[in-house]
Amino acid sequence: MMLSEDRLSHLAHLLQDSIWKADLVDFSDDDSALRDIKRTLHKYFSTAEEIDQIVRQKLYAQGRKVSEGSQDWEVLYKKYFEEELAKRRF
Repeated sequence: MMLSEDRLSHLAHLLQDSIWKADLVDFSDDDSALRDIKRTLHKYFSTAEEIDQIVRQKLYAQGRKVSEGSQDWEVLYKKYFEEELAKRRF
């Protein structure tokens, strides 16, 4: 699921504020930091959407009688999702 630009921006601002308030980082350039956070969030959500499609194709291609939403589906989905995510080293 891709987020709208407004939601992505809102999340980026929340993250930036949280990082700053927790005194984890002192940003030398707030605007640049915000752009980097937005870019990272966009990449993460794009990758997650791509992986979701790959995992669903794998599950459907197996021809298993696993119903979407069942416990077996969830276990296999999570396993395959983590495998694909590890391949991308996100």
